[in-house]
Amino acid sequence: MQFLFQRGLIAGLLFLAASLPAADTLTWNTNQNHVSADIQSVTLPRLLQGVAQLTGWKVLLEPGTTHEISAKFKDRPAGDALRMLLGDLNFALLPQTNSKPWLVVFRTAQANATQIIPPADLNGTNSAHAKTIANELIARLKPGASIDELAKQLGAKVLGKIDGLNAYRLQFEDAAAADAARQQLASNPNVTAVESNYVVDPPPTPQSLAGASSLPSPVQLKLNPPSSSGKVIVGLVDTAWQPQGNDLDKFMLKTFSVAGDANPDPNAPTHATSMYQDILRALAAEPGGATGVQIVGVDVYGPNESANTFNVAAGIVQAINIGANVINLSLGSPSDSAVLHDVIQQVKQSGIPMFAAAGNNATAQPFYPAAYPETISVTASSQGQLAIYANYGSYINLIAPGSGVVYFGNAAYLVSGTSTSAAYMTGQAAAAADANHVLPSAVTGSMLASPALKFTPPK
Repeated sequence: MQFLFQRGLIAGLLFLAASLPAADTLTWNTNQNHVSADIQSVTLPRLLQGVAQLTGWKVLLEPGTTHEISAKFKDRPAGDALRMLLGDLNFALLPQTNSKPWLVVFRTAQANATQIIPPADLNGTNSAHAKTIANELIARLKPGASIDELAKQLGAKVLGKIDGLNAYRLQFEDAAAADAARQQLASNPNVTAVESNYVVDPPPTPQSLAGASSLPSPVQLKLNPPSSSGKVIVGLVDTAWQPQGNDLDKFMLKTFSVAGDANPDPNAPTHATSMYQDILRALAAEPGGATGVQIVGVDVYGPNESANTFNVAAGIVQAINIGANVINLSLGSPSDSAVLHDVIQQVKQSGIPMFAAAGNNATAQPFYPAAYPETISVTASSQGQLAIYANYGSYINLIAPGSGVVYFGNAAYLVSGTSTSAAYMTGQAAAAADANHVLPSAVTGSMLASPALKFTPPK
């Protein structure tokens, strides 16, 4: 059930306030279910960023919709307040089963609201920050040192290992135990490094396009028999992948998980399934509609909403070990991990390119692994401009469209974000390598030099 707001109330909001430039303010008071505003001049995207941050709603906007907000009122019901703020624009609040509602703002049709608006203060400051798993640590040992003996001494459980780095993921009873163990590990002569294990953000959720019109056709692509040499294999390091029950399944060579068994919803595509189709769509754009490129999928999320930097590093290693020679990393977080960076550096030294999503926080702040100089970082465009949600830091290399339509179970879904941009660029690199019978590393130079693809940070 959905609620179209022309009038009415929006309940359940915390008492929060956002600062606007100069004296502009917007306040939400859930105890009285009232909103107050004193806004002289704010653009529509900035207003919606503030609403998203104050409410926790996911906010979607119809691309190209403009509106300058100037309003002053006090203690108005939330529904009335949104009408006063949005003027003659249409909006709907869509309840969600296991999460907060979605606010959809549009001028022509609800289905056309496809642009994700990230939460931020109304002055544009995003709240993204690094998050640690409080009761976990990553320890790196000298060759020959026993992790089992060390874990027993510390009362820790070993959750994972990255071969080649002697890196281990340790879980403790609680945060206090992890803090105490950190000091012991730092003074242990067999330990070369210890760091936190960071949370990697949940991937964007595909949005149903039921009832939408003028959608692109599903991907049509034939698999050429891969050659015995010069084979191009994409490593899709992401969530769990789902078979689609059609000819597109044959492009998936193998799937693995470093995070446990997932149980994806059979009625909707996972993020990896969506990125898989984005990569295939780029491959299908090549003349002939056929390719020898194949994909290996590595699930670093498992049954969890979020991933972590240890599993991402382990997933990259797994993809390389099973033959991937170009890596897609449509994921990330604001967290700088030494272990993840070491893996990225080793992959770069082996000549394997990695395309990474620049992040959807509308900020210039670093987003990892895209911010590592060894990756090819990709941000998103919308209608030829930097997408409102897309990161724009100086570390970014390329820009590509940030939305795509995927099909699953005879239904269409929209996927938006820099993850889509990175996946499409990964597919373009793989397609060019396959067409020219070279490895992907041989084609990335021309992509980085292309004026059409190169990203120039805004001044």
